[in-house]
Amino acid sequence: MLANRTLPPLNALRAFEAAGRRLSFKAAADELGVTQGAVAQQVRALEDRLGFALFLRQRRGVLLTDRGHAYFAEVHRAFVQLIEATDVALSRKRVVTVSVTPTFASKCLIPNLPRFATEHPDIELRVMATDAISDFDRDGVDLAVRLTRPPFPLGLATEFLFSDMIVVASPDLVTNFSLPLAAEDIARFSLLNDGQANWAPLLGGHAARAELHINQAALAIDAAASGQGLAMANPIFLADALKTGRLVQVVNDVVKTDLGYYLVVPKRTRDDQAIVTVSRWIRHQLRLEVPGFRKADA
Repeated sequence: MLANRTLPPLNALRAFEAAGRRLSFKAAADELGVTQGAVAQQVRALEDRLGFALFLRQRRGVLLTDRGHAYFAEVHRAFVQLIEATDVALSRKRVVTVSVTPTFASKCLIPNLPRFATEHPDIELRVMATDAISDFDRDGVDLAVRLTRPPFPLGLATEFLFSDMIVVASPDLVTNFSLPLAAEDIARFSLLNDGQANWAPLLGGHAARAELHINQAALAIDAAASGQGLAMANPIFLADALKTGRLVQVVNDVVKTDLGYYLVVPKRTRDDQAIVTVSRWIRHQLRLEVPGFRKADA
């Protein structure tokens, strides 16, 4: 029973959780409103109580040890649960944090956040736009949409969303060409490559005039809309530009790729009702963006 078991002091656990999340005693001190020395003292006291080191001290910060990382995951989860329990008790909104790529954020989620707030007033949806792979425990992420490929870690539940791509251009750029473009015509344009595009199958052995490398699909799409070249992207991200006529599809073939967008959630929380609601809403938005959207055979 809890009455017969002792826990480390709450202040020590708070200092450890903040330092582990920020990987910095100074950042943890700023967050908690105490001195850096106080955080270091609390962490040291916790290490003495546990009997093992939680951090590797380095000149520019700290790193969690293997045992420290395992302990941090559980302590962080406990604090999240305490916050959620308090929110429920105070009738606050449930916060759900979703980590997505910048392109997915700008093309699919952010424009639709007002609709989500209207449809689900009891959930506050927070969007973390990053290409980095989020650590669900360390970063406080509830679910993610990632551009990746199998296999996946055992602790994650995944659902395939989409992968196929199409080729588009500004209508002004191709006004003197017959559509769909032939391979030799494609080679006459600058080809915009965000790292996912695969132009070789469409070129039929022809050498491209130029290939411009851009690190975000959203930026490649904007560059194509401004007439800088041909872009290859997922129809989900192109829906608005195609609908408004800023871009036109210039090749009939759909380009297959082994990289796809997946909805990812820790298995231990996949049945959480708020997370289920957000996951269902994201899938629904994809179907609204592109009528007839369906999951490819995976």
